[in-house]
Amino acid sequence: MILDLFFPNRCIHCNRIIDGNLIVCNICFEQIHFTHFDYSSENSLKEKCKLLFPIEHAYALMQFEQENLSRKIIHQLKYRSREKTGKILADWVTERLSFKNEKPDILISVPLHPKKEKERGYNQLHLFTKTLSEFYGIPFEHHLLKRNHYSKAQALKDKKHRLDTQNTFSLKKKISNHHVLLIDDVFTTGNTLATIAWEILKEGNNKVSVLVMAMDE
Repeated sequence: MILDLFFPNRCIHCNRIIDGNLIVCNICFEQIHFTHFDYSSENSLKEKCKLLFPIEHAYALMQFEQENLSRKIIHQLKYRSREKTGKILADWVTERLSFKNEKPDILISVPLHPKKEKERGYNQLHLFTKTLSEFYGIPFEHHLLKRNHYSKAQALKDKKHRLDTQNTFSLKKKISNHHVLLIDDVFTTGNTLATIAWEILKEGNNKVSVLVMAMDE
């Protein structure tokens, strides 16, 4: 209570004082560009993924445009030690996403290299994925995938280096006959998800869908 008094939680966009469980005020919330995608129907994210790997379904919560609020929200999650933002984003997903009869078997989030996770203090996708797992009743696996190389943040890479993901990921154990929902923060080139998807698809009779917090146009 003392911390709340002297260091109140503020909207990351306009700096208004807000409830401690929020990241933006009600006014700024209206400025977020949600996609309103239907998971089971065709959408622009699925079209992008189809150019890279066989995909069942795809869903993006927000648009990740230059200087918009969704970019600020995800940067807060990844680089400003606001891990709880992952739960808030997951709650926004559960308010909008229905799997209907296409519920995946397992949730797998993109891993950080152990050195990067130690530097950041957490993987920005873990709380997000755990919250989705609890709401939808789908098991999650944070340790099935291994990132083989340490690299700088995607936001700091030029396009050429973003495309260079050869041998970046590997499966620590084989899975088969699973519909996997791959979870990432931002879809940019799609090369990271494609690299992981092919690792999963080359095993026995697996299917892949994708869920991201935001997609970059």
